[in-house]
Amino acid sequence: MEGLTKFLSTAPVMIMALLTFTAGILIEFNRFFPDLLFHPMG
Repeated sequence: MEGLTKFLSTAPVMIMALLTFTAGILIEFNRFFPDLLFHPMG
């Protein structure tokens, strides 16, 4: 039961860290290549 409480306390922290890391990568990619991320279809 102690491992379950430890998982519940660390899983949101890991999810927020992963989302922040992914958002940072997308922001930096969009800063250097602004027309590759949202290109018109066709």
